Amino acid sequence: LAGSGILLSLLGFLPLVTPICPVPCKCTTNITDCSLKNLTVENLPTAFHPSAEIIHLGSNRLTSIPNGLFDNLRSLQAVYLQGNPWECMCDILYLRSWLQWQQNRSLYRDVRCSSPEHLQGRIIAYLTEDEIISTCQQWYCSLALLSQISLFILLFLQGILVIFIIVYLQKFRRMTAEARCTTRELDQKLLVVPGSGEDGGGQRIV
Repeated sequence: LAGSGILLSLLGFLPLVTPICPVPCKCTTNITDCSLKNLTVENLPTAFHPSAEIIHLGSNRLTSIPNGLFDNLRSLQAVYLQGNPWECMCDILYLRSWLQWQQNRSLYRDVRCSSPEHLQGRIIAYLTEDEIISTCQQWYCSLALLSQISLFILLFLQGILVIFIIVYLQKFRRMTAEARCTTRELDQKLLVVPGSGEDGGGQRIV
């Protein structure tokens, strides 16, 4: 009985020590292979097992790496990132910072920008912060311009709506005034009806 109790205890702790392989990757003891899985930033695994030493993320559709994805992987030695369409804008700052902390930068010479056009082909690890921030500013400027245009369109539509309401109210008031005049005239006609005096020729007001 004691032996079976110990065995059950070990089985209970088994899930805690079993390496977890994120979907849709393939894993061995220290290698996590997520290459050629058509991964994007949206469906990239949110975490990797702490014991992972090598991670393959090559030949996917990644444009950036989520902030902090590699920070808690103490055993990590290399991440293969080549063959992805990296967008060297605001979201690439984390990957650039992580690459710059790597001792073997030559391993990441193929990790290059695909866009924007003026940074195309540049090695991400060697980008300056000012170069990336300048693209962020352009992005924010474009967003601000789009917001201003949207606001102008909204105000224009609101102006048209206000004019329509004013015209409708004026028309409604005119119709109401005409209806009142018509009602008053009908009331007056109903008050004056033919009378029946002694001579039979007079009128009587009811």
